[in-house]
Amino acid sequence: MAVVAGFDDPTASLEQYPTPAGVAAHVVHLADLRGGVAGRTVVDLGAGTGMFALGAALRGAARVVGVELDGGALGVARANERRVGARTEVHWVRADATRPPLARDRLAAAGPVTAIMNPPFGAQTGNEHADRAFLKTVAGLADVSYSVHNAGSREFVEAFAADEGGTVTDAFAATLTLDRTYDHQTSESAGVDAEVFRIEWPRDG
Repeated sequence: MAVVAGFDDPTASLEQYPTPAGVAAHVVHLADLRGGVAGRTVVDLGAGTGMFALGAALRGAARVVGVELDGGALGVARANERRVGARTEVHWVRADATRPPLARDRLAAAGPVTAIMNPPFGAQTGNEHADRAFLKTVAGLADVSYSVHNAGSREFVEAFAADEGGTVTDAFAATLTLDRTYDHQTSESAGVDAEVFRIEWPRDG
């Protein structure tokens, strides 16, 4: 996972930053232990340069779909796929991750669907509550999801999931150690407190 390259030209408005390899590996490992990766269809919404999608491919997912709007990021993701050399091919889709051209019935034809994602936190002006749209999309696609959110999001995530018929079954804290990415950042690296949530969604969602 450490060989997965990040963004060549990240866009601040999209809150693009690479998910740290250690965090991604831990989340994918936990998902796999719960039966959510090996032999499953795994979807990575807002896939960026492919960290979660490739992690799932390396863990033996039956099918992996990575959805990303940024064509440049998808180019890096494809290069990362060649570099990683996973046996499972990743289907890269260039599209808005909150309106992906995916149908749950087709995704689920081979069995339950797992979504693993690190959506924008909504920290940028004009992009508030961006993670809400990602959760809404996942509720209609997946049987279970793992998603990374800003620390302090548990009340919101639990309430949103409940409104969609879902249930937060697990939550744990994570620290995202991020290298300096944008000009407005002053430190060479910083730790961002985050939370990861596992949500089970109704099959008729």
